[in-house]
Amino acid sequence: MNPRIVLVIVSLLLSIALGVVLSRSGAAVDTAVDKQDITIGLSLDTLKEARWQADRDMFVKRASELGARVVVLAANGDDTVQIGDVEKLITSRVDVLVIVAHDGTAMAKAVRLAHDAGIPVIAYDRLIRDSDVDLYVSFDNERVGALQAQYLVDRIARPARIVRIYGAKTDNNAAQFKAGQDSVLEPYIARGDVEVIHEDWAEDWKPENAKRIVNAAITANGTRIDAVLASNDGTAGGAIQGLSEEGIEGVVVTGQDAEIVALQRIASGTQAMTIYKPLNTLAQGAADLALKLANGNPIVARQATYNGAIDVPSVLFDVVTVTSDNIVTTVIADGQVAYDDVYRGIPEAARPPRP
Repeated sequence: MNPRIVLVIVSLLLSIALGVVLSRSGAAVDTAVDKQDITIGLSLDTLKEARWQADRDMFVKRASELGARVVVLAANGDDTVQIGDVEKLITSRVDVLVIVAHDGTAMAKAVRLAHDAGIPVIAYDRLIRDSDVDLYVSFDNERVGALQAQYLVDRIARPARIVRIYGAKTDNNAAQFKAGQDSVLEPYIARGDVEVIHEDWAEDWKPENAKRIVNAAITANGTRIDAVLASNDGTAGGAIQGLSEEGIEGVVVTGQDAEIVALQRIASGTQAMTIYKPLNTLAQGAADLALKLANGNPIVARQATYNGAIDVPSVLFDVVTVTSDNIVTTVIADGQVAYDDVYRGIPEAARPPRP
């Protein structure tokens, strides 16, 4: 059995306009019979962050509803451990492997090992580079960065002095967020409307590393900072702590992930926005796709993402900008967080109407 997804000529399936149909084997895709007792291996970078705990729980729940078993291993940010986890999952004879890579380049080895064992691989949320990974399931990460940067430039007086905090260098998503931000910022920088007074990568996305970046920016450039373009909510939190300790207020700080603590900061006014990525859509969608891939059923991937080796068939979900104006109608309405948790500490008179 060919472990890799094979592109099937789109003209054979005229009902799928502009789509690419994928199958694990070259056999006719309409004759696939679902296997019983599917086991999915889920290799996670970490479970130290609430976001990844939520992904795990939703993925496992959906897979269980579909009749599959999920074996979950987390590497806690260690590439060697994650390769070892993949080897354990391969040895246990999983039918399909889903990987959230700590280092998108290092995990190319994991793809090779899985393919050698006849197991297809889905890159979940983070692209695995320089490999022939079968499928990439994520959000439109360049759009995330573009929305962050556009929000920022729409709300700062010009000329503006900004600090940019990127994510982990090892995370391909961080580079995609930066590319999206660059697409918006570059004309403003070229005209002199925006000056980047300091920029750096926050190792492992840690808030304390983001705080150090802000501290360095203040030490080198003074306290006049109009905005911090932080790539996620964790780094936003670190940046806000650094600003607060220096008594700097009124800074536009961006974020991403719609974490509860970030939503609380938005409600209280210390963080300006976040990007909401509906995790239930991603986790449930990835579980559905994993089952299809394990069974050799067709998958429609309308996009492709170049990973340095191939154009990886990709299913990319859209994202939403969340501000104080729409917390209730987005993340709360979707059941991702509770109203009372977000507005804890906010006087009742200052809260928006309950949903």
